[in-house]
Amino acid sequence: MLLPLTQVQSLAPNGVYGRRPGDNAAVDSLPDLLLIERSRGGEQRAIEALVRRYSRRLFRVARSVLVEEDAAESAVQDAYLAAFADLSRYTPTGKFAAWLTRLTFTQARAPAAGTRPGQPATPLQLAAEEPGAAEAREALERHELEKAIMALPEVFRTVLVLRTVEGISGIETAASLGVHETTVRTRMYRAQRRLGAELVQRLRLAQGLFELAPERLDRIVKRVLAQLPHGSMLTMSASPP
Repeated sequence: MLLPLTQVQSLAPNGVYGRRPGDNAAVDSLPDLLLIERSRGGEQRAIEALVRRYSRRLFRVARSVLVEEDAAESAVQDAYLAAFADLSRYTPTGKFAAWLTRLTFTQARAPAAGTRPGQPATPLQLAAEEPGAAEAREALERHELEKAIMALPEVFRTVLVLRTVEGISGIETAASLGVHETTVRTRMYRAQRRLGAELVQRLRLAQGLFELAPERLDRIVKRVLAQLPHGSMLTMSASPP
């Protein structure tokens, strides 16, 4: 018998029905380790929760390496596929977020990753076309700051993005990039010296730099779930007799 629409359920690879959509919030609030264990068992809602939890950070670290947003999106997607294809490689001695970030950083730096750093693709003129003067100024400010960051050498800008834009600690940044914490501090200092005090202050106050658009996030989720083994989310819903 077909289930009513309010009881749509996902089918895990082992044939056991998963959680209902009404339980999504509960799954989203679970800690990483529980979501990882469920992901190892093929629970796609757990995989989706992890992807949505960390995609902004991964996109930002990919954008600190790559110019094009589409190339950064592909790097994030490939990093997730590598991670979820074999979660046994992750050991809970370190943060899962740092492990994912390092996978993404490595993927973004791979020779086949795509366009390399240079001038950001969005021209300054686009900001002036935004509706409303305040929105236009904010868009222009974001563009100028992103352009200044992308002009830095990669080793400096990646540290700067993780520490200042994403706001993670020096220890976690070091783990994410596979370098010593002292190296992170040195690169951060040199990045700030190159930018100058005024630009660094503007950067600290800015919001939405290298932001991951909701539609891009949804696309990453969909493609990751589709390309993993048993990747399609199977549902059952009511249909006319």
